[in-house]
Order: sequence, then C-alpha cells, then structure tokens
Amino acid sequence: MKRTHKLFRFGAIAAACIAGPAWATNGYFPHGYGMKAKGMAGASMGMAQDSLGGATNPASMVFSGSRMDIGLDVFMPSRDAERSGAGVPSLNGKVDSDKGEFFVPEFGYNKMLGNDMSLGVTVYGNGGMNTTYPQGNFNCGAGASNMLCGSGELGVDLMQLIVAPTLAYKINPQHAVGVAVLLGYQRFKASGLQAFDNAPGFPPFTGAPGSVTNNGYDSSTGIGLRLGYQGRITDAFTIGAAYAPKMNMSKFDKYKGLFAESGDFDLPSHYNIGVAFNPSPAWTIAFDVGRINYSDVASVNNPSLPVAPLGAANGPGFGWQDINVYKLGVAWSMSDVLTLRAGYNKGDNPITPADVTFNILAPGVITDHYTGGFTWSMDKESEITGMVMYAPRQTVSGASLFNGFMGAGAAGNETIGMSQFSFGLAWGRKF
Repeated sequence: MKRTHKLFRFGAIAAACIAGPAWATNGYFPHGYGMKAKGMAGASMGMAQDSLGGATNPASMVFSGSRMDIGLDVFMPSRDAERSGAGVPSLNGKVDSDKGEFFVPEFGYNKMLGNDMSLGVTVYGNGGMNTTYPQGNFNCGAGASNMLCGSGELGVDLMQLIVAPTLAYKINPQHAVGVAVLLGYQRFKASGLQAFDNAPGFPPFTGAPGSVTNNGYDSSTGIGLRLGYQGRITDAFTIGAAYAPKMNMSKFDKYKGLFAESGDFDLPSHYNIGVAFNPSPAWTIAFDVGRINYSDVASVNNPSLPVAPLGAANGPGFGWQDINVYKLGVAWSMSDVLTLRAGYNKGDNPITPADVTFNILAPGVITDHYTGGFTWSMDKESEITGMVMYAPRQTVSGASLFNGFMGAGAAGNETIGMSQFSFGLAWGRKF
C-alpha cells in the first residue's frame, strides 16, 4: 500500500508541473514519448528503455525494471499564415505566431512487484493547436481586423494531459502484456473568431452564438485505455504492439458553438507495431509503424466547408485526415557509459488544401523529423539522456474559405507553414 501511494504521489506532482504543450508534429501527437525514444525518432514498440511505457507500450514496463525518469523538452515551433492574390487588397498579408518557446515536462515511475509484474505511472501530454497571431493589418470591410476577420489577437490553445497508471505482466520470461488506464484532462481557449460568431455583415456561421470565441479557458475530462504486448522472438529480435481506442471526453461547453457535436473534442484511436533488431550487442535498429485515426473526432475530421452551422453534429471542423507514421531509429552503445542515437520520423500531412483557412489556427503540416540523442551513465543507478529534433518547414496552400461568401477570388489563396526545433534532457534513476 505504501508503494502504491508513493507511486501515485509522484504522478500527482508531475501532473501539477505540466505546462500547456504546443506539439504539432504527427498531427497534434508528439514525434515520441521519453527522451530515449525521441532521440530515435519515436521508435519504441520493441524496446524497454525507461518508465514512459504508459504513453507508448505498457508491456515494456515489466522489462524496464524499477526506475524513475524526469525530463524537460524545450519545443520551438515557427508558425505563419499568409493570404495573397485577394481581389480585396486589404485582405492580403502575412502574420507569424508570437509565442515560440514551450517547456514540456515528462515523468515516469515504475516499480517491480516480484520478477513478473510491475506497477507504474506515466504522465505525458499531447497538443498542437496553439497559435497566437497578432491582429495585423487586415481589413475585412468594417475596419481593422485580424486574418480571419475578427478583432484582436487570433489563435487557439489546446492542451491534453494524460496520467497513465500502468500494470504489466510477464506471461513467460520472453513475452509480456500490459494495460494503462488513461486519465485525461484537456484545456482549450480561442480568441479572435468574432466573424464566425454570427457577426454583423457575415453569414450566420454558428448555431450557438456567444460560444465560439473569447470565452477564456474551458476544460474537459475523460478516461481511456492503452493495451500493449512485447516479446523477444530471438536473441536479436523483439517485437511490440500497442492500441488505444478512442477516448471519450466531456464537452467544451464554452465552445459548443465552435466544435462539432456541441463542443465535443475526443482523443482519436491510435495504434503502433514495431520491431527492434540487435545485429550486435552494441547496435540496435528499431522500426515502428503507427496510425492515428483523426476521423474518430468530428470536430477534427469534419471538412471546414460549411454544410451545417458550427457546433452541429455535421458542422465544420479542421478537415484532418487519418495519418500513417513511420519511425526508424538507431542506437550505438559506443562504451559502457555512453550511448548515441539517431532517427527519422515520416508522417502523413493531415491537412488538405481545401481546409487551409480553418487550419490557420492549427497548422499541423509537419511531415519529416530528424533526431539525435545520447545517454550518459553517471553510475550504475543514474543516467542523463539528451535529445534534439529538427523538422524542416512544410507548407499547404489553398483557396480561402472567405471566397464562398465574399465572391470568387475576393479572398484569394492562403498558405500555412511550420518548422520545428526541440531539445531536451532527462534524468533517470534505477532502484
């Protein structure tokens, strides 16, 4: 009982320290969880390296041993949006999102209960819909406005926090299964979307006026599961798989006029399979394939072209498509105290040209990630792990949604773009 209480006390402390992450890598999922996996482009299904298994593969925890991991990732995205070729010249212009540095903690704790079972907790976050565009020099016909014809700062802020108590069990010495209970909390706010709140001079976009923008933060909670398997097939090959069904969350009541299904914003189902290969004791090559089913969430997947009011079950969304993600990582133990890592992560772009206007708020267009990392063992119990990630600039362009009611060509074309850089350090302790 004391062990369990201590474990969840660690989780509560870590949860209290989590800030609103701004991930926008594989959609709004980060490219990996845990500094070791992040240094290998997120590849982790066939590996047991730390106590972050609740976010990746719960079965790995029973092979990780008793340990604790605490880390901090400094994430620096560069986001911008531009409108050009508009028949109304005052609609043309470019804006860059102001905030460019985010601090994203991670935490994991795992305790072996005998040789064949472990109990742990992982605390991690998703996010990515985080933009803060200044008003700029736009004019939609009724004076100064921001790029989406509202007033003041334009942007959204979505944070998703998961606390994942995890139980893992060895079926035999080579194979294990695990389950993580996902306790979810998310927070959201939007600003500068007055044009979509049935403003004078604009169409009646929403069925719930007053619940679209500038209502401060709203929060929601939910519960889900992640199931995992990991097994060593031979001395050189380990395989793993994990699946998390859609996680139902309570609704954002303050934004029931913005998100489809009256403010519903669930977490999509996702799954991963992978293999780790050891061609020699010093080398590991890992490869994962995953899928994120954004079509599970109407407010994310519904097309942005209005066929029903905002907030309706079939109301406009961000138009995000389901994506596949491929992760290839390599680790080299160059000595007893130093391991080096590198990786490449390739994900599909969830955003199509038809949905560019809404995705000015959430330009999750990144597809390529290049990573590196290291672990330095200070002694038999403690280690420091670092990682770095670079995602080169990607863009998507398409005709503006405002052409539909201002007239063909009146609002021209829009382009959203993003690049990313991040680095992080984590301390791990075995006990």
